[in-house]
Amino acid sequence: RGAGLDLVDHLRRDSAPGCIIVGVFEHLGLRRLESAEQLTRLLGRGMALARGADRFGLVLGIEAQPGEDKDGRRETDEESLLRILLDRELSVPDADEMSCRRYYDKNANRFRSADLFEAAHILFSADQRDSIAFAAARDSANAALELLSAQPNDFSALARERSACSSSRDGGHLGQFTQDQVTLEFATALDRLAPGEITAKPVEAPYGFHIIRLDRRITGRTLPFDAVHERIAAHLADSVWRRAAAQYVSLLAGQATITGFDFGGADTPLVQ
Repeated sequence: RGAGLDLVDHLRRDSAPGCIIVGVFEHLGLRRLESAEQLTRLLGRGMALARGADRFGLVLGIEAQPGEDKDGRRETDEESLLRILLDRELSVPDADEMSCRRYYDKNANRFRSADLFEAAHILFSADQRDSIAFAAARDSANAALELLSAQPNDFSALARERSACSSSRDGGHLGQFTQDQVTLEFATALDRLAPGEITAKPVEAPYGFHIIRLDRRITGRTLPFDAVHERIAAHLADSVWRRAAAQYVSLLAGQATITGFDFGGADTPLVQ
């Protein structure tokens, strides 16, 4: 909506393209649909302006046939109409093995398992918003580092004595984890350490300071094609579906009667 115009009033709602495309007005800047759910939401708004689900089905010549999902949730009439409409209008090919292999070869890093880390830490806890407590925690961490620089083998004992983390009872040991299971600051510090090495400076976080020792790093491996084939095929099919859905909405815009605004609709099919 802009310049005081109610664009809905300029749209003929008694046509199939018209009653659907109304739902896109709140997304005028949209160039790409991210998911089937997003298209459903867009079309749902159009249906609401088309005098309800019965009117929508009548315009399109389809009848609601509500089903149930895998969790037993029953569709509403509107959801059923949308599903039937999309099944009828959108036809996308399945990704063949050659396409999947090509995608796999070009995106091998996406199919690499994450590195595993074994590490221990000593936490000096303080809220960053409390400047006095935070400065005191930094001083305590630096004092502990001085001790460790002289006696690195005392790390576990120092963790039991001074760490504010529950891992202190295990000498600061955190077990195995991946980088996405810890904070960004912790993960960045880990990535710079060699096994057996202790951080040279306290690692700052919003809740205090860490001293970290890396014990072991297990490098991830690239998963074989057969292990990810189905996932790649599903991803490629979804990508094609989203492009087809975006183009379908564009075709609807081109077929609708709209005045007072250039919606940029297409006049001819775009999906190849």
